[in-house]
Amino acid sequence: MISRRTFLVSSAAALGAASFSFKGSAAESFEIMLTDAEWRTRLTSAQFAVLREEDTERPFSHPLLAESRDGTYNCAGCDLPVYRASTKFDSGTGWPSFFRAINGNVRNRRDRSLFGTRIEEHCRRCGGHLGHVFNDGPAPTGKRHCINGVALSFSAA
Repeated sequence: MISRRTFLVSSAAALGAASFSFKGSAAESFEIMLTDAEWRTRLTSAQFAVLREEDTERPFSHPLLAESRDGTYNCAGCDLPVYRASTKFDSGTGWPSFFRAINGNVRNRRDRSLFGTRIEEHCRRCGGHLGHVFNDGPAPTGKRHCINGVALSFSAA
């Protein structure tokens, strides 16, 4: 029989290991590699929290949610175009949503945080965390790229 203490210590260690094994992009290599101090000088505190620490902004809080002009959504960390405005749709979730990323400009990996598995999406050039991809989007892809507005900048066409 397992003691309560053994169970609690083992559970905490497993959760910590799961979080540690996922968080960050230290093992990956990107075209743009900066120290945290360098990123902090380039980004706002909210952008740093999302792009570099994989935080999530509050839903319905970013002006890009209501953006409807033609143009391109770029990574706020390095300005790489990651979504076309023509692929944006209103998912009702409170975050800008797209049914397709610009081919080759994002990378995906499994996110095993929060007691489940999701697909995280990040910029292929700087490794910045953008958001997550879900399988409940519209045609033609059936995907919903649920992206933090603070992780993006917008360039009108």
